[in-house]
Amino acid sequence: MADTAIDLRVERRPKLSETVVATIRKQLLAGEIPPGRKLPTEGQLTETFGVSRTVIREALARLAADGLVEPRQGAGVFVSEHISTTFGVLTAEMGAKDSIALNVLEVRLAIEIESAGLAALRRNAAQEAAIQEAFFEFERLLLDGQPTGPADLAFHRAIASATNNPFYVEMLDMLGRRAIPCDVTSQWSTELVQSDDYQRGLQREHMVILNAISAGDAGAAREAMRTHLTNSQQRYRERLQARQAYYAHSVTAAPAG
Repeated sequence: MADTAIDLRVERRPKLSETVVATIRKQLLAGEIPPGRKLPTEGQLTETFGVSRTVIREALARLAADGLVEPRQGAGVFVSEHISTTFGVLTAEMGAKDSIALNVLEVRLAIEIESAGLAALRRNAAQEAAIQEAFFEFERLLLDGQPTGPADLAFHRAIASATNNPFYVEMLDMLGRRAIPCDVTSQWSTELVQSDDYQRGLQREHMVILNAISAGDAGAAREAMRTHLTNSQQRYRERLQARQAYYAHSVTAAPAG
């Protein structure tokens, strides 16, 4: 009997430490924890997040590497006194990643519009269920306040798989986690924190795509995917312009040394 190639893939879920980092970073950015304030102890954070001390230590190490917190021997971990400057530097780095995101979206437009149309025509019951499962997992994570990036990628990958053309999946896999630039758990993320409003907008666009594929309407599926990715392009262009303006203002406003 001829060998049959099997596409085995395990979807990566966010590490627990990434969720802790995203939550604390969001509170720091919102000013809920002011500069110079001592963070809760490892034990308190372990209880708050329901994770192990190892996870908390990994998260604190990540925050320290970003310059957001400062461990002090024997005293604990404190919010950086210069956190506004640190966020300014991170914002500039996000601007560079926005440029990459625009290039990625250009490639995705070339791939995913047709993949959505083919998925509407070719998907079987199991493939349609996989698309729906990823959609509802996105919704669950959003309601729980958890990072949605991996579910977002799973949604688009399930659509590519439903074309029954393995090259669509291969092309998306080559982009990997760069395909979802707003995934706060990814090193390619263009965001410091996850915006629930932004994610809800994505989910509304996902629903239009899902409904068109479920209805077997190839034209509507292509148009829904085109709208989704084109809107994403516009959002990232606006982000890039805003961040460039912010960075330019920060440099101009900085006192002479």
